[in-house]
Amino acid sequence: MAETDSDDAPQAAIWPGWLVATATCIRFYSRLPVPALPGESVHALPDFRLVPRALPFAALVIALPAALIALFAGLAGVNALLTSALTVTALVLTTGAFHEDGLADSADGLFGGHTPERRLEIMKDSRVGTFGALALGLSLLLRVTALAAILQGAGAWALAAAVLVAAPWSRVEGIRILAMVEPTRRDGASASVGRPERSVLPVAYSLSGIFAVVLVTVGAIPLAGVFLGFMLSALATYWLSRTAIRLIGGQTGDILGAAQQLGEIAIYLGLAIVIGWSGQ
Repeated sequence: MAETDSDDAPQAAIWPGWLVATATCIRFYSRLPVPALPGESVHALPDFRLVPRALPFAALVIALPAALIALFAGLAGVNALLTSALTVTALVLTTGAFHEDGLADSADGLFGGHTPERRLEIMKDSRVGTFGALALGLSLLLRVTALAAILQGAGAWALAAAVLVAAPWSRVEGIRILAMVEPTRRDGASASVGRPERSVLPVAYSLSGIFAVVLVTVGAIPLAGVFLGFMLSALATYWLSRTAIRLIGGQTGDILGAAQQLGEIAIYLGLAIVIGWSGQ
């Protein structure tokens, strides 16, 4: 991207390198402590025009504590529902309920207002309404029961692999909406970090897919289940983006968080369905 002579023209995006980009994504998407790297400013908003290329690496780091809990609890013979509940709890604590907050706000705003202006006003309200509470409850219920089904059907290694497969892909789904849908608020969080450039999505999806193929082998989860989960995730993201465009005129940071949640649920469900069919 070439710079122009205009003082008002945006500066060209600068790729900070894989290590800094990964650290930036970990810091933005989680509560994990990441020290500042040489030459990095941790107080400025991240520039998401190129940085999300490294999001799959960051997502694996973010999900690793939950995956380890899933693996060790599963191997120790802990009850399947309790193991999956502990796994989801770890995911929530690691991110500080970052994505869950977006899901709740999106549900309240999209379905609790009658005009775009009122919906956006509701989404900015920190209080959780009926639709938000229902969305959070259903998200937790679906994730816990789907993970329990994976553990019962395919074992602890498959459970840990499912968590690691879903983490990168579901977050890239949110980046896809950020890249392809105009922001509703020009001063909102999603607009402030910038729109990802064209090179970002192919790289991020490719890395997420490669990780999934590796985890299919290591975690003994069915490739058909991963494929079904990715398809369901794509459908959920498409539905969410079209609904956001229709009801509020574009995307917000809350919509991106909701996309991650829907994608994660979809991948778990896809794996649970295929594992159940195959009788593993």
